[in-house]
Amino acid sequence: MTAALLSILSAIIGNKLVMTAFAAVAGGIGLYVAGGINRARKEAVKQAEAKVAAAEDRLEMRREAAEERKAAGMADAAARAEAQKWARR
Repeated sequence: MTAALLSILSAIIGNKLVMTAFAAVAGGIGLYVAGGINRARKEAVKQAEAKVAAAEDRLEMRREAAEERKAAGMADAAARAEAQKWARR
């Protein structure tokens, strides 16, 4: 059984056409996997850029709110109380 299996395997390995086809399939699979990894990296970069933009927007909104409170002469506690009134609506 083992000898027959080894002789079949050696015949397959010795056949250049079969080995060329095997190498082509293995190379194609490798390219497909590499492309998937590249797409995943690009998607991760897009998500990170979106998160950074959202964080920058939140920071800008907080700065503007602080400037508005300062201009209105409100303390932080009074501004929070006013914000709570509007949040309930």
